Amino acid sequence: MLCTRCHHFEAAPDGVLCTRCATPAGFQAPPAGAPKARLRSPVGLGRATAVLLSVTAAVDAFAVGADFLTYDVTGDVLGGASGDSVPDRADLADTLTAVAASAQAAVLLACSVVFVIWLWRVRVNAEVFAPEGHSKARGWVIAGWVVPIAGFWYPRRVVLDVWDASSPEGRREGHALVNVWWTLWLLTSVVGRLLASTAEEADTGREIHDTAVQMLFADGVDLVAALVAAVLVLRLTRMQDEKARKGPAVPVAG
Repeated sequence: MLCTRCHHFEAAPDGVLCTRCATPAGFQAPPAGAPKARLRSPVGLGRATAVLLSVTAAVDAFAVGADFLTYDVTGDVLGGASGDSVPDRADLADTLTAVAASAQAAVLLACSVVFVIWLWRVRVNAEVFAPEGHSKARGWVIAGWVVPIAGFWYPRRVVLDVWDASSPEGRREGHALVNVWWTLWLLTSVVGRLLASTAEEADTGREIHDTAVQMLFADGVDLVAALVAAVLVLRLTRMQDEKARKGPAVPVAG
């Protein structure tokens, strides 16, 4: 019979709780009124999220190429270059930039949805591992990304709590990877929003050239941020999978 508290591990032969839930140092009962939590494998969702983040990085790499072509063409125009190839290259740069922007928007939407679903899964699992180890309610897994101001630190806090709850017993994993991921996410979000308005207002050759330089930087940061996020997803997924497979620790008699 499954444990009546965590609903994951087998209950002891002479009771209704597993070894961990039955010991003071094991799983604790969730706070009153807290949503029910059950362990579910995050592996499939984690892999799907990592794949989409990798696709995002590939699209960003394509965007970097389009940005460089725009930079190169506008630099030739500003430098007084002439020839039949310049208008053709300019048209190609415009086409590639438009394709890259559309692809980035589509992939970002798909990746964001799957990432939040994955984050919800690992958060619920983390509540089984450590019911009282979360400073933000479960609803902030979603709300943290859309509520103004709170979006600057709530998602990071949610992920840190999940990370700590998913760490191996008796050993807490460092937060460096989470902090690097969040720093890159904030940087790409802020820079992206600023450049979106700047790009629309660019009219002259010089303005377009300067915007291309800025977009090169922004898309490059996006690329790195996507790769780091993929590493984070795979690492946290593996931590939870390994912790669940080990099962409850058997207390040692003193």
